[in-house]
Amino acid sequence: MKLEQAIQSTKFRSEVQKAGLNILYTAWWLKTVTSKELKEFGLTHEQYNVLRILKGRHPEQLCVKNIACRMIEKNSNVPRIIDRLELKKLVKRATSAEDKRETVISLTQSGITILEATTARINKLHDELMVLSEQEGAALNTLLEKVRAKED
Repeated sequence: MKLEQAIQSTKFRSEVQKAGLNILYTAWWLKTVTSKELKEFGLTHEQYNVLRILKGRHPEQLCVKNIACRMIEKNSNVPRIIDRLELKKLVKRATSAEDKRETVISLTQSGITILEATTARINKLHDELMVLSEQEGAALNTLLEKVRAKED
C-alpha cells in the first residue's frame, strides 16, 4: 500500500519528509504484524527481543545493563520485562560470580523452546512480507544507516 493511501494524505513538504514518514509507518506496520504472531505465544515484542539477546550469548549469562544496551527500543523497561519472563519461567536470575551486587540473566530450556518456535514463525512471516532481493535489502540497509549517521 502506498503511504498516501495509508495515511490518507498527499501533501508532503519534500520527498525526504515523505521518506521519513514512510520509515515510521513501515516500522509501525512491521511491529504490528509481528506482534500479532508473538501474541499467540504470550510474548510482547520487547520480551521476544530480550529472549533473542540472551540466545545470542547462550549459555553465557548477561547482566540487565548489557541486555538494555542491545535492545531495539532503548527506552524499554528491561527489569520489568525480565520480571515477566521470569514469571513465565523463560529466564532465570542469578547473582554474578564476579560481582555479588550484580544480577545476571540466562535462558531456561522453556525459553529456548519458545524462542525457537517464535523465531520460526517470525522468519516465515518476514520471508512473506519482506519482498526485497538481497541486493535491494543491502541498498536499503545502506540508506537507513545513512539516515542514522548522527545517532548518538
